[in-house]
Amino acid sequence: MASTFLDRIYAAETDDERRQIYTEWAASYDEEVSVAGYVTPERLANALSDHADKTTPILDFGCGTGLSGLALKAAGFAQIDGTDISEEMLAKAREKAIYRSLSHIAPTDPIPSGYSTICASGVVSAGAAPPSTLGDLLKALPQGGHLGLSYNDHTLKDPAYTGALNDWIDCGATRLLFREYGDHLPGIGLKSTVYVLEKA
Repeated sequence: MASTFLDRIYAAETDDERRQIYTEWAASYDEEVSVAGYVTPERLANALSDHADKTTPILDFGCGTGLSGLALKAAGFAQIDGTDISEEMLAKAREKAIYRSLSHIAPTDPIPSGYSTICASGVVSAGAAPPSTLGDLLKALPQGGHLGLSYNDHTLKDPAYTGALNDWIDCGATRLLFREYGDHLPGIGLKSTVYVLEKA
């Protein structure tokens, strides 16, 4: 079942298609990705905890059912706000009672401001947000702010995503503080690279 949803999300071509898939997936998402050994949220939260201020609020952008929020809490972040495009996913995140606030966001809405750290675990990726979202997230940060994100194998093969990342690094607008390639969904042989960026 998990691979079926994954296949569908990577094949989706429109925002409406993606929202519908996540709506259907919400009830079984946690169980299915856990069976596949989903570890990117923990890897990303731990990487962010080594570079970002854990005492200030963090935005869990594209929080889904809250698995990334659980990882951030375990890594020591105390004030976590979440946002997602799926009301059904947000309902599951709300059940975990770890977020200070949760809000729905549409793909065309601006990124919430006022955060010095943003986590986007599996969000800027094939089957989810487009490459331009990387720039939107960085623009929402203040100078010296931190962005944690991940690119899975599907995303790493897409030059639009890797190009967007390299453009921000190569021009000096952001500094790459951390990069590590490792497990993502080991149960299905999928890996990801975790990044921590600091806005210059």
